[in-house]
Amino acid sequence: MNRPLEGVKVLDLTRVMAGPFCTMVLADLGADVVKVEPPEGDDSRRFTPIVEGESAYFASINRNKKSIVVDLKRPSGQEVVRRLARVSDVVIENFRPGVAKRLGVSYEDLSPLNPSLIYCSITGFGQTGVYSQKPGYDLIALAMSGMMDLTGEPEGEPVKFAVPIADIAAGTFAAISILAALLERLKSGKGAFIDVSMLDVMLYLLTHQASSFLLAGEVPRRMGSAHPSIVPYQAFRASDGYIIVAVANDPQWQRLCGALGIPELSEDDRFRTNSDRVRNRKQLIELLSSVFAKRTVTEWVKELEQADVPVAPVRSVKDVLTDPYLEERMMVERVPHPKLKEVLQLAFPAIISGSRPNVRSPPPTLGQHTYEVLRSLGYSDAEVEALKLEGAVK
Repeated sequence: MNRPLEGVKVLDLTRVMAGPFCTMVLADLGADVVKVEPPEGDDSRRFTPIVEGESAYFASINRNKKSIVVDLKRPSGQEVVRRLARVSDVVIENFRPGVAKRLGVSYEDLSPLNPSLIYCSITGFGQTGVYSQKPGYDLIALAMSGMMDLTGEPEGEPVKFAVPIADIAAGTFAAISILAALLERLKSGKGAFIDVSMLDVMLYLLTHQASSFLLAGEVPRRMGSAHPSIVPYQAFRASDGYIIVAVANDPQWQRLCGALGIPELSEDDRFRTNSDRVRNRKQLIELLSSVFAKRTVTEWVKELEQADVPVAPVRSVKDVLTDPYLEERMMVERVPHPKLKEVLQLAFPAIISGSRPNVRSPPPTLGQHTYEVLRSLGYSDAEVEALKLEGAVK
């Protein structure tokens, strides 16, 4: 299978979501990732649901990695990480600013050992600035970015995303930045320090919502599933569920009106163009809602697809994960697991040169590879046992 990062060695000092998502992306692309966990393990190992002692949350973002347990509060544990840094291409951590320095594993500590090292730090608010010491939780970044204020129904409360989008996006941009640094290193031979802020990433993702204010002085507002610039482009309630209608241009609008049995609406001066529809959004949505409520989701999807109008049912996660599409696109892999017999894993979401980077190994059990990795660093059996007795490794 395709492994473009094969041979790249990654030292993973991260936990929970943002960092592990980043290192999973690199691991999926073929990098050799060693995940260093504290004696109690990554916090996410205790997140529910838990099956046979293994967390589904942890399993979702830690495949293709090796797990070793190292106590970074002990000097001998810090020495293990220094040895790993000497033979690594990339180090990634998501400690609060200052913690890595206290543990002796900061960029300033490790870079002299390996001048070509690429060191990436993922935090809630970056290494500098007035917010740098705030805790880096997804929900905090979501709230501070304005993104949460834009999410939810117009008259309802602000709500979080269904997935930790600030964590995931930060991990994704960290991976992109690391890949860019690896490419630059091929030319310069030099390492790099990468500072990724979850808040910065969420601001970047504001895109057109930010421009509405920066260029036009308009303050975006919560609109539920609706779009600020395109109408109708939102969810509608059918008689037995919800559908999404995404009318992005006037020809689609005309076809929608025909499929709904109200062709005269497309010629109504209030709704003729998208600008008209945005201006008269409230009246139009009320009219369309009364029509959509008369038939089922299945009936409307069939009708609108035949009319070449963008439409989709609002599906549950169960509906999605049992769709034959996943098998056709090979988006789910069955991976043997030492405790669970096998785990189902969502595949890497891109096909490269005709194949997907595959899931080579399941999410590791805690400390599964400690002995293997220490031996590869030159520790003797006696030295490993001494470290275990000391509590520096497990």
